[in-house]
Amino acid sequence: VAGLGNYGLWGTRHSVGMAVLDRLARQLAVAEGWRVDRRCCADVVLAAAHGLELVLLKPRRLMNLNGLSVASAAEMYSLRPEDIYLVHDDLDKALGKVVIKLGGSARGHNGVRSCISALHSNEMRRLRVGIGRP
Repeated sequence: VAGLGNYGLWGTRHSVGMAVLDRLARQLAVAEGWRVDRRCCADVVLAAAHGLELVLLKPRRLMNLNGLSVASAAEMYSLRPEDIYLVHDDLDKALGKVVIKLGGSARGHNGVRSCISALHSNEMRRLRVGIGRP
């Protein structure tokens, strides 16, 4: 599960993907386990939920380069694109509205575009979190 955003710009709507991962880590009682993994240039924590092993990932790159971290982690953990969930902001959805989408285009989102390019696939599931238009 990759929370897309601009690392270091906490609290901005554009980095809501990382905020969702922070919340998920707290709910799974692994929030104290985040560690920097230089191999994929990301903060990573492992968790378990409903019998699944999860890798939670917050890229330490700008949004336009998030895909490099996601692709490196996918290789490290032997994950296929269809095993990956991207959590990201969506300007076209009302604030707080959440939609799950399977595959498709990036719809103008630079972080998703970066992931599609780096993974050579658009088969990732996406949790699109509405942030509304300014």
